[in-house]
Amino acid sequence: MNPFERKVNQKERTMAVKGKKIIFFCQNCGHESAKWMGQCPGCKEWNTFVEELAPPKGSSAAAVSRAGSDNPPVELNKVSLDQEERITTEIKELDRVLGGGIVRGSMTLVGGDPGIGKSTLLLQVCQHLSGKGLQVLYVSGEESREQIKMRAIRIGSFGTSMKLLCETNLTVIRSWIEREKPQMVVIDSIQTMFNEEVSSSPGSVSQVRESTNVLMQIAKGMQIPIFIVGHVTKEGSVAGPRVLEHMVDTVLYFEGERHASYRILRGVKNRFGSTNEIGVFEMREEGLMEVENPSEYMLDGRPMGASGSVVACSMEGTRPIMIEIQALVCQSNFGLPRRTANGTDYNRVNLLMAVLEKRGRVNLSSCDAYVNIAGGIKMTEPAVDLGILLALVSSHKDIVIDDRTVVFGEVGLSGEVRSVSMAEQRVQEAQKLGFEKVILPKVCMKALKGKTEGMKIQLIPVENIRDAVNAIL
Repeated sequence: MNPFERKVNQKERTMAVKGKKIIFFCQNCGHESAKWMGQCPGCKEWNTFVEELAPPKGSSAAAVSRAGSDNPPVELNKVSLDQEERITTEIKELDRVLGGGIVRGSMTLVGGDPGIGKSTLLLQVCQHLSGKGLQVLYVSGEESREQIKMRAIRIGSFGTSMKLLCETNLTVIRSWIEREKPQMVVIDSIQTMFNEEVSSSPGSVSQVRESTNVLMQIAKGMQIPIFIVGHVTKEGSVAGPRVLEHMVDTVLYFEGERHASYRILRGVKNRFGSTNEIGVFEMREEGLMEVENPSEYMLDGRPMGASGSVVACSMEGTRPIMIEIQALVCQSNFGLPRRTANGTDYNRVNLLMAVLEKRGRVNLSSCDAYVNIAGGIKMTEPAVDLGILLALVSSHKDIVIDDRTVVFGEVGLSGEVRSVSMAEQRVQEAQKLGFEKVILPKVCMKALKGKTEGMKIQLIPVENIRDAVNAIL
């Protein structure tokens, strides 16, 4: 027996004498175990088990709110959808990500890096809803009333139906919610809440899980939409058990560089809408402002007449976004060339370079290659493959691609340019922004047949990467 196991066994015996029991939880998936294990049998992750005191018997049942206990079963055909009317937040980008607005009785988890704008966005939502006369309760476990008031002054004026509650005890919070009966609740943040029935400290696996369970019962029983702010780990995932994301209805992530002014709100999970939509915001002194045309925003400041730069079109949900792809290819001074990718998948860039060298007869084996998605946005759609490939060729051969050209298409291992979805929307967005040429897969021309009449834009279909390289030459 190693010293660690001896120490654990001694602690278990000590706690057993006191009438308490230790249970080990996986921080990733919430799997329970009577002893510590190196690898979780549930999610197969390593070193994720933490020890906590087992909750007393009956605590889970006691923690469940009685708000919906008297709701009898109802036939599905008799369920009315009148109560499912969405509440608009007056923030179009947020409504787009949520699927049209806030659904009554839903639970939404908002995660992101510290200082990215989670609390600011939710405070702006409270501002718009209180301005419409809706009762809003903002519960903060991290800030005082004065700190929230300072941020509120920067954002603007609030309605009289906006109320603040600085509390971390979930029993007190539940009693105030049942007394006030607000039409929306914000919890900032779930890691600071604690349930008296659970003996572990706030932020632990047990506390986060039980607190979320209580809030979920309140939301479903009283038909109150609840927004929860969640901290993230250094890997970028929401802190706490993975079951937290499974319990809520919607999971939203705030993305963006700390030193950049823009923010991207991405829906990771949404039971009431699409998970492909994104919302683009710009952080200003008065709060988060919507960016209605992200394409113009992303292309602002693009260099003209520079090699290694090309404009590609990517789809985020139903919205086409124009992005600038930059590449820098230079001779390597070392035996092992260096490859770097920022804003796209590093392995995908290596794959495209291998295809370009094998199928396009472009020698890149002795060259360093750097690929960057300008603006810091992350794009993983296969439709940007052709843009990355042409940017590499442009930099390697020092060829300037026409500034009024847009490219999109997926590249296969045989060098073929494959079809992508929503080609018509991409072409229309390119024409709206003033581009004159579009390099696209040849197979997409069938879908565009008869739909591009009247468009003053030139379509250049390509079948493989050699045709694409010849198109820019």
